[in-house]
Amino acid sequence: KGKVIENKNILEEYKLKININTDDYFNEEFVERDIFIEGSMKRVYVNTYERNSIARANCIKHYGAICQVCGFDFGNFYGKLGDGFIHVHHVVDISTIKKEYNVDYMNDLVPVCPNCHAMLHKSKPAYSIEELKAIIKGEKQIK
Repeated sequence: KGKVIENKNILEEYKLKININTDDYFNEEFVERDIFIEGSMKRVYVNTYERNSIARANCIKHYGAICQVCGFDFGNFYGKLGDGFIHVHHVVDISTIKKEYNVDYMNDLVPVCPNCHAMLHKSKPAYSIEELKAIIKGEKQIK
């Protein structure tokens, strides 16, 4: 059982949302797990690393907008909506380089679908393209 919410304003707001007007419905206790509040704003300060849009475009031009891990092609699947859509993955995590460098779009960047991109980054450092392919095929166990 979840914790009891002391804040009656939250309880009253919830009762209004679900059209409950009787005070005795919750017996003055309300279980926290029954309310899931989202949408609060918070300010976050982060470091970002600039990406070169021309290098990205050249990478896609070189490899095509096809995932180099699983072969997914958004254009084939979604038609015009998906034409040219793809993520571009840095072979070496750009955040680990910590300085400006001359990116080689054929060797440093690889087009991947968003799902494979997320899976590549489930490891620190990121899995290699070859490692993820081997995991998908069942030839390699996850670290």
